Amino acid sequence: MTNIIETVRKTLKAQGCAAVRESSKRFFKEAVKVHGLKSADASKIAKTYFAEVKHLPKEEIWSLGESLMQSGYLEEFSMACLWISHTHKDLKLKDWTIIDHWVDSYITNWAMCDVFCCGGMGKGGTVASFLEMYPQYLKKLQGWAKSKNLWKRRAAAVSLVGPARKGLFHEEIFALAEILLHDSEDMVQKGYGWLLKEASHSNQQAVFEFVMKHKAAMPRTALRYAIEKMPKELKALAMAR
Repeated sequence: MTNIIETVRKTLKAQGCAAVRESSKRFFKEAVKVHGLKSADASKIAKTYFAEVKHLPKEEIWSLGESLMQSGYLEEFSMACLWISHTHKDLKLKDWTIIDHWVDSYITNWAMCDVFCCGGMGKGGTVASFLEMYPQYLKKLQGWAKSKNLWKRRAAAVSLVGPARKGLFHEEIFALAEILLHDSEDMVQKGYGWLLKEASHSNQQAVFEFVMKHKAAMPRTALRYAIEKMPKELKALAMAR
């Protein structure tokens, strides 16, 4: 099935647009590789070619997904995540080793981080799905939060965004936010701020108390994200010096 990867790449390259390629780059501070497709077009191609591989065993789909990830192109990475997401019902404990390796090896920007960990193209993220299935692995995220790799630190936070929307894992969310509290990278600050914002939907008081306790040390970027959906009066208290 390796020839399908070549076919996918030829299709993406042929349908890529220089204008989209250039406009996409403004969303990233770091260099990013893109073929130049709009999200809807890339999603359509991903779904079309998945029809040709969906009958394969999970291990083969994951192998094809990793081949796509290795190119470094955002559209190929997103396609890999979509294909892999169709196998989530078959996730096993041993898959954590592969997941951890992929986060370390192939994620080089916030978009890759979020689609693999949190989800995209209408599918949940692989890391979030794994952790909901095997919550005993939640403590692994604390190790990620202490990594030298900034994308792994962001991954620690955004992997729980989906579960936070469901009201899950509040204790673990606050533990991660504590570890990431002083992180100097704005993408990490935005990541754990986003996580706290989602947690506030089901536990606003606890998130507000966390923010008030730490607001003197908490970067303003993270703080603004965390309180974004709170009532005006609580926002004013949180933002007051």
